Amino acid sequence: MTTHLDPSSPQISELERHVASNYHPLPVVLAEGEGAWVTDVDGIRYLDALAGYSALNFGHRHPALVEAAVAQLQRVTLTSRAFHHDQLGPFCDDLARLTGLDTVLPMNTGAEGVETAIKLARRWGYRVKGIPEDQATIVVAADNFHGRTTTIVGFSNEPDARDGFGPFTPGFRSVPFGDAAALEAAIDETTAAVMLEPIQGEAGVIIPPDGFLREVRRITEDLGVLFIADEVQSALGRVGETFACDLEEVRPDAMILGKALGGGLVPLSAVVADRAVMDVFTPGSHGSTFGGNPLACAVGRAVIALLETGEYQARSRALGTRLAAGLRGLRSELIREVRSIGLWAGVELGPEIPARRVCERLLELGVLSKDAHGTIRLSPPLVITEAEVDLLIERLGEALDTL
Repeated sequence: MTTHLDPSSPQISELERHVASNYHPLPVVLAEGEGAWVTDVDGIRYLDALAGYSALNFGHRHPALVEAAVAQLQRVTLTSRAFHHDQLGPFCDDLARLTGLDTVLPMNTGAEGVETAIKLARRWGYRVKGIPEDQATIVVAADNFHGRTTTIVGFSNEPDARDGFGPFTPGFRSVPFGDAAALEAAIDETTAAVMLEPIQGEAGVIIPPDGFLREVRRITEDLGVLFIADEVQSALGRVGETFACDLEEVRPDAMILGKALGGGLVPLSAVVADRAVMDVFTPGSHGSTFGGNPLACAVGRAVIALLETGEYQARSRALGTRLAAGLRGLRSELIREVRSIGLWAGVELGPEIPARRVCERLLELGVLSKDAHGTIRLSPPLVITEAEVDLLIERLGEALDTL
C-alpha cells in the first residue's frame, strides 16, 4: 500500500496558498510521469487511470511527441496567424486526411473548439440555410459537457457549472441523450445544427443506444441541419477507433477535436469541417493568437502520425475488452453498472458510498482515478499493458472490498 498526503498537510496548504479553489483534487502532488505511470514528490508511483481526461492518450512524455516538441522549440514556437508558418499547412493537411473532412480551423482548448463550432453553425444557418438573423437555434443533449465558458454552461444542466454565472446565451434546445425521436421533434426551421458528444464522458461514460449516431446523421441530412460531433474526449483512439463516430461509420458535417490532439504536451484543439460549411468564416470573423501555433502544430502532426499506424486504436480495442471483462467480473455489491467502450469505462456505484471515497481509496492503493456523478471514471493511457490493466482491476476490487 502506498501513502499519500493529508489534504490539510502543510505541504498541500503551501501549494494551494495562492491557487483558486475551482478544483477539489485528490491529496497527491505529482512531480514526474512516464508512460502510464506518475511519481509524486515523495517518490511514490501511481498508475494513471485518468490520463488527463484522455489528453494523455499516448501516455506521459511519449518519446516521439517529446522529440517533435523539442525540435520545434529549437526553431520557432509562435508567430501568430498574422503570418504563415511552415507547420500550419502540413498539420491541417494531415488532420484533414485523418478525419476525411476538408478544412481545419485550429484553436487551443476544447471549449474554444466548441465556441468556434457554435459560431460556425450560426453563421452557416444565416448565410447558407437562410435562418432570419439572430433566430438560429442549436439542438444539444441533456447531461452534456462541452466546456465551461458562459455560453456553454448556459445549455448545461449541471448546477455546479451554472450556479451564479447567468444570464445565459439563448438559442439552445436540450433533448435527452440517445433519444432520436426527441431530437427530431426539437428541430424546426430555425435550427442550424445538432451538436452532441458521441459518448458523454463527464456524465459518467454514457454510451447511446446502438444506431443512435446513424439516426442522428439521417435526421440532420433529411431536415437540412448540420451534425456537429464533439469528439474532444472520445476521439483519437480512446474508443478503439480513431473517432467515436467511426463506431457507426458516421461522417458528421463538422467535428470538434482537442485534448489528445496536443499529445499531453501542449493545448491544441481544432474544428474540422467540409469546405462548404467552413467557408462561412472570413478573415477577421474568428481567430486566436495562439491557435495553430508552430509548436502545437508540430506536436499535433506527431500525434496524427502515431494514429495513422493504427497501433493505438488496436491496443484500445484489445485492452478495452480485457478491461471490460475484468470490471464486469468484480463481485461487489457497491457496483450498480459498468459502462465500457475501448479503454474508457464508467463504474457506476450505488448510493451507499460516495464515488469520491473509492477514488481516495484507490489513491492509497497506487491508482489515480476520478469520480463524476456517482461513477468512477477510468480512461488509462493507450500505452497501458495487459499486466497494468489487470493491476487496475485488482486494485479497484480491493478498494471496493475494503470500504
